[in-house]
This record gives sequence, C-alpha cells and structure tokens, in this order.
Amino acid sequence: MATSFKTLKPEDVQTARTNLHEAIPVTGSIVSGTYVSSGNEFNIKNYAHGMFQSVYDFPYLSSSANHIFDITTGLSSNSSLSGALTSQVDQKMQMYNELAQVLVGHDVTGTIEQFDQDGSFASATDKMKECIFFNIARLLTKDEIKKGSFSMVMNVDPHATPTSSALTKQLVISDQSGSNGFKVNSPAGEYGILFASGSSSTGIGGAITAGGLQPACGLLFYQAGVVVLTGSLFKVEQSGGLLKNSVVDSSGSAGKIQMRPNNSTLTSGDDGIDDLLKLTTISSSADAMRQRLNDISFNNTTELNSTVYFCRANSKEFNYSSNPTYLSQSQIRTKQTRTDEPISYATTVGLYGENNELLAVAKLSEPLKKTPANEFTLRVRLDY
Repeated sequence: MATSFKTLKPEDVQTARTNLHEAIPVTGSIVSGTYVSSGNEFNIKNYAHGMFQSVYDFPYLSSSANHIFDITTGLSSNSSLSGALTSQVDQKMQMYNELAQVLVGHDVTGTIEQFDQDGSFASATDKMKECIFFNIARLLTKDEIKKGSFSMVMNVDPHATPTSSALTKQLVISDQSGSNGFKVNSPAGEYGILFASGSSSTGIGGAITAGGLQPACGLLFYQAGVVVLTGSLFKVEQSGGLLKNSVVDSSGSAGKIQMRPNNSTLTSGDDGIDDLLKLTTISSSADAMRQRLNDISFNNTTELNSTVYFCRANSKEFNYSSNPTYLSQSQIRTKQTRTDEPISYATTVGLYGENNELLAVAKLSEPLKKTPANEFTLRVRLDY
C-alpha cells in the first residue's frame, strides 16, 4: 500500500485514438461449395420465417462455426415486381422497408426513403427498387469496414451453371472513392457508393462517370457492415441494366443472365434476375447470389481509445520504499554508511482515485533504480 501520493496535473493526462486494421478474405468456396454433401450445404442456415439466409465458415451445428454474413433481398413498394404475382412479396417489401428506414431514414413527410445509387436521396431517379443485401457479421467488421478497402467479385456469366472457362466474365464491385468520397447523410453512419468494373468480355454499359469511375451499383454502410446491391448488376443494357448486351451470347436464356439456383423451379426463359426476385423465395434468391459470389475482401477497423498518464518521478521523489523489508533494525538496507544516498527500485505504478482508492496497476518489465541523482517519467496507457 502506498503511503505517499503525487497528484497528476492536467498536462500529465492525454487521450489518444488508434485504428487497428485486419485483412478479411471470404472466398467463394467457403460461401458455396466447401461443405456440400448429398445436395445439402451444412454451413448455410435457412430459417422457418424465410426472411434471410445465414452463411457460416463451418457447418453451423458445430461449436467451431463462425457467422460470416446474412443474405436477403428486398423490393420497394413502387417496384414493378411488387405488384405482380410473386413469392413472399410481403416479406421482400418488409425487408426493404426495414433496412431502408435504418440505413436511409425518412423524408420530411415521414415516408421511408428509398435506396439511391448516388446517395443523394433527393432525386426521384437512380432509385434502387430491387436490391440484394449482404449483412456482414460484426465478428468480421469490428467497429467498421475500412473505407476504400472493400472489394466483391461477382460472376456474371449468362449460363445457369457457369464453367471454369467462363470465369473471365466477372464484375469487381468496390468502394473506389470510399477513402475520401464517403457520405454522412445516413442515420446509420458513414457510407460509400459502390462501383462496378469488368473485363473486356464483361464490359459496363453507359458512360464512364467523372474521375474515371465505373457506374454506381450499390451502397456500402461502413459502421453497419451492410452491402446493398442493385438488381441491375445482372441485367444488360437492353433490359435496363449495367452490363453490355454482348455479355449475353446466343447461348443465353432469352437475352438474360440465368439466375437459376440449384433445385430451383425456374425454367429456361424465365430465369433472369427479375424472375428470381419475383417468383422465388428469399432463400432461393440468396442461393443464386452465393453461387455467383467469387470472393469478398476488406479491411476491418477496431477503434482503440486510450488515456495516457505521464507519471513523473523527480530527483527528490520516490527515493524511499514503503515496503517493510526496506528497513532492517530501523536502517535502510541499501545504505552501507550514513552518507550513502538512498536507493529504491520501482516495480509498479498505481493509479488512485480522489479518495486514494487503487483503481489501476501497471507493472514494469524490470525494476528501475531510483536515486536522488536521477529522475524518470513512466508512461502508463489505459486502453478501452
């Protein structure tokens, strides 16, 4: 127990903030293919409510399994698909509205805003009315996804079962301007616009936007860890999509990119992205998205807040010890003669409250010799 205390001055206490980053790769083989047996994917969990599908990095019944992300789809109430005969139409509209009111918010009339490709939420154009959502687990994103680090590769081969030779038809979806072009007009925090780029065989329809960026195709909410993609990613120009018409060759299905998941009831000619969102369940749509996902990669961010205490031991301070063993027969053990300087060895720093209550203890890696001839400053950092 300390018998003497030194009050820390305001200049002795400083705060600091540090961002730690970790690279997170999620390969398509984990998402779809690694744990398949007899047609069952044991790391994919579907629920009775059918509102979303969960993906794990290991069979989800195992205690070693970690939740990676959830997939769901949503339709705006004024989408052309929501008024047609669809499967789970109410659930898809509920998912869209639920995520929109959390991530986008409401307008001045209290109406839920729609997801917007340019993030302005003001224009009636460029609204994303048919969306695919990836809700990445907090285990992976930590405090947020690092801006400018996100990349997702999607296969846009027109065939229902793409072959290895067709893997050149890929879209790379990234937040190219995320590091300095992110937006803050969301109740869920900061978000960036996702852009799509592709190889010459894929191509992107429409004009190149300012700065050489490819067309906007979705939003990435950094703190929430939610990816919002527009269904136009899987349509060609003649159908109002982002892809060049040449992406779909003569073997395509009625000019569509076939989005037919395993065990799907969709038939050839009725298996485009609109058919998928309109005629199948959310779980079936999630299957189709997973089977076209090649990989996801990003850096997460852990925000480390610290308080740094500079504990200063001046030349005339802390040269004695309150340890009972410091004395022998009322004599200081470290002194051989009366004229010797007192010597102490610092091994621990204690931080006390206003009532001299011990609140924190810091241990030194090795004892420090303290005499009236020297002084030192110990830097104690508390992370939280």
